[in-house]
Amino acid sequence: KCGSCGPGYASPLDAMKGPREEIIYVPCIYRNTGRKLPDFLATVDVDPKSPSYSQVIHRLPMPNEGDELHHSGWNVCSSCHGDPGKARDRLVLPSLISARIYIVDTGTQPRAPRLHKVVNPEDVFWKCGLGYPHTSHCLGSGEVMISTLGDPAGNGRGGFILLDAETFEVKGTWEKGPEVPPMGYDFWYQPRHNVLISTEWGIPKVLGYGFDPNDLGKGRYGRRLNVWDWSTHRYIQAIDVGEDSAPLEIRFLHNPNASQGFVGCTISSAIHRFYKTQRGDWAAEKVIQVPSKKVQGWLLPEMPGFITDILISLDDRFLYFSNWLHGDVRQYDISEPRSPRLVGQVFVGGRITKGGPVRVCEDEELQSQPEPFVIQGRTVAGGPQMLQLSLDGRRLYVTTSLYSAWDREFYPELIRDGSVMLQLDVDTDKGGLAVNPKFLVDFGKEPGGPCLAHEMRYPGGDCTSDIWL
Repeated sequence: KCGSCGPGYASPLDAMKGPREEIIYVPCIYRNTGRKLPDFLATVDVDPKSPSYSQVIHRLPMPNEGDELHHSGWNVCSSCHGDPGKARDRLVLPSLISARIYIVDTGTQPRAPRLHKVVNPEDVFWKCGLGYPHTSHCLGSGEVMISTLGDPAGNGRGGFILLDAETFEVKGTWEKGPEVPPMGYDFWYQPRHNVLISTEWGIPKVLGYGFDPNDLGKGRYGRRLNVWDWSTHRYIQAIDVGEDSAPLEIRFLHNPNASQGFVGCTISSAIHRFYKTQRGDWAAEKVIQVPSKKVQGWLLPEMPGFITDILISLDDRFLYFSNWLHGDVRQYDISEPRSPRLVGQVFVGGRITKGGPVRVCEDEELQSQPEPFVIQGRTVAGGPQMLQLSLDGRRLYVTTSLYSAWDREFYPELIRDGSVMLQLDVDTDKGGLAVNPKFLVDFGKEPGGPCLAHEMRYPGGDCTSDIWL
């Protein structure tokens, strides 16, 4: 073992040899549920040898209501692996709606984390002119960078908050220059190619009221991948992936030399491969299209798959994504990145199950509507949404809540019954997914009432929070 190394792992393949996950941190949301309670961070036991396996073993409530905790990140990660003076011991937890940023101490007692600091929204508003923080990534510079959806008034604006990774003071914005994208959401950076690429969901003050089909065709949802020069922090290129496509989660291949990756587009239900061209700029091509289903009993005559999360295994061999509305999780072999090959698929809920209000009239993929998904006697409300893969790639964790305002609209039973966390067993040889029947975290049984579980993080890092330099 390296005696002078810092946090994380030297390479993605080294990370795959890391220890099996024992606990997972999961933000749980009460906003829009009708329950006047603050969101909380749940610690879930995922060690099958433990007597509290697949149970919430600790809850850390936030000091405020209405935050909408969202995507968490770390103070430091594998980008700081060469610095033995740093430790991955603070979880950075942005609030999508309130713009508060909670810093959670996970180092003192990993199984019972405690609140370390609250970054007030006023600091974000005044020092950055930004609001609606979304994705947090640690940088090798000793800073934390958080993407945002818009400005404090709810207008669209793609920008980035910089925090000092030790004091967690707001330092200002990362971006420089007069040009900024019209919207923001997720991002990934690849310093060896001097690039950061960000995505666009929609205008925050539109998203806040739920999904309205009348907003389509009016420029209120994103359509671009936005390319930034990593060294100068300037916005240099926009890649159009289609009107109202709403590109969300973006992932470079983990190999830091790679100059390509994938992005999932929610409303258009397509996966695009983005890549560096011979000219040195960036381009994208659609490599997967999930066909919409013609339906009756839904708000539109055609129902998209609604790809809401994607991730790539640490060996860059498999791509996973969730179709939140159709209800399936898919595994693709991406050994040939331009021609992904479907090798695993499992239905764990969704809007098109038999006996529900939606009737499928025409379907390019399925012969019949899927059966309702029941596990341990619990009929799962909602569809698969956030994903997290074990370091060795053999276990895929799934939660079912997207965003409370959209949960309430698309899956009102989620508000009533609460979301769940599932675990899928992964065949890493030939491909394949299967539900682990012994694992269920039922967030409908929380002491404060049913809640909405979102993104997942391991204390030691994972394939969606670690970036190698």
